Amino acid sequence: MARDTLTQDQIVRTAVELLDAEGLAGLNMRALGTRLDSATTAVYWHVKSKDNLVLLATDQVWNELTLPDPGAADWRAAITAMATDLHAMFARHPWLVQVLAAHLVYGEGKARHDECSLALYEAAGFTAAQCDQAAGAVFTYVLGNATGAAATASLTRRGSPGESSTEEQFRHAMAEAREIAVRYPRLRARLETRAAADYAAAPEGTFEFGLRVLLDGLEQELAAQTGPTAPR
Repeated sequence: MARDTLTQDQIVRTAVELLDAEGLAGLNMRALGTRLDSATTAVYWHVKSKDNLVLLATDQVWNELTLPDPGAADWRAAITAMATDLHAMFARHPWLVQVLAAHLVYGEGKARHDECSLALYEAAGFTAAQCDQAAGAVFTYVLGNATGAAATASLTRRGSPGESSTEEQFRHAMAEAREIAVRYPRLRARLETRAAADYAAAPEGTFEFGLRVLLDGLEQELAAQTGPTAPR
């Protein structure tokens, strides 16, 4: 594909597909050019650098998020919906976890998300400083819950020299984990009640439970600040 027939949008959408398939380590201009049937130089002409491409791809997927009405009457329901949507986005694009750890992420899509989040907390009655703290706490919680899936996706792609398969590598790691866990009574009890594959997994509903508890704390903070008439 010639340079003048390529568009930045085509390149970014294809980069997202490559990132979903190969992860952050698999993104390079040559592989992207092959997918686009285009010369590497043509890709560079549109996106300048790999780092810039990563930012563009990141902002592209941020636009997948559905943003609630900032004036929503039930701020907790709106924040819960945003956090759940964000968690699902990280599950669809696990490479984002690595990007957030290694890049300064910014763009229109993320800015719209952050603006909506702050507006919801502000409408609920939080101070400006508390809005920043609340938004940061919820975002960090969601990101932390996404790291396990991102690590599993990276392991599945990477494999390991000397191992015949990812499954074999996983079984070996779990066997070693069990050997350590049986020395500790509470961990041993979990081994006795769970299948080996489920030992390292969080119980069903863990994300929802933690988010609810976090929002309970924020709501208590708001009530302490505004008195008994605080919005519920």
